[in-house]
Amino acid sequence: MEKTAIVVGATSGIGREVALLLAEKGYKVGIAGRREDCLAEVSALHENIVATSQIDITKDEAPEKLVALADTLGGLDLYFHSSGIGYQNIPLDNQKELSTVETNALGWTRMITAAFHYFEAHPERKGHIAVISSIAGTKGLGAAPAYSATKRFQNSYIESLCQLARMKDLDISFTDIRPGFVATDLIKNEYYPLKLKAEEVACDIVKAIEKKKAIATIDWRYRILVFFWRLIPRWLWVRMKISTAGK
Repeated sequence: MEKTAIVVGATSGIGREVALLLAEKGYKVGIAGRREDCLAEVSALHENIVATSQIDITKDEAPEKLVALADTLGGLDLYFHSSGIGYQNIPLDNQKELSTVETNALGWTRMITAAFHYFEAHPERKGHIAVISSIAGTKGLGAAPAYSATKRFQNSYIESLCQLARMKDLDISFTDIRPGFVATDLIKNEYYPLKLKAEEVACDIVKAIEKKKAIATIDWRYRILVFFWRLIPRWLWVRMKISTAGK
């Protein structure tokens, strides 16, 4: 049976590249995002991208649209979530913080639970939920409070759903993908060290999905960085002035 996948956040960056790679590997792909013109652009790039849907994950109707897209595909095997925002917010602008929480926590939860319920209702699909979180969830980052906090939220939520699936005896796989800084529109106007290329990150992501890895930190340099971050005690961490603003 031909495998199907939905990529939410496929209009640009990592989501776009992952959608194209999945299509290349023979998946029947449905893509979703807020910008209809970009969705049309991406769908024209490969014949296996067979359906599109304009979905704003901050809206209440988003889960219904997700299910409708899955029905258009004839069922769903893989849900891949790549939709998110983030800011360096040293001034602690309230609107930026709330906007980040609305998308990365509320909107994210809206879609992940919708995917979980879909697979729960269709146990024959043996579903797979894969999400892009971030290494930013490792520690609280003073330069990006809401972004860091929502990424940690995502890490814990996926772990919790993995346990919940076992409690319910559901055959659902979960992959928490934690990239370092990726050269996408999200950070194109800011300085970040060790920027990764979206195309290369997408390759690593698809490999992690195929192996059904529980957690995939990308790439090896960030795996080393995260290892040492975890060793830093809280009393020392909060005294460190970590920011990517300026060279």
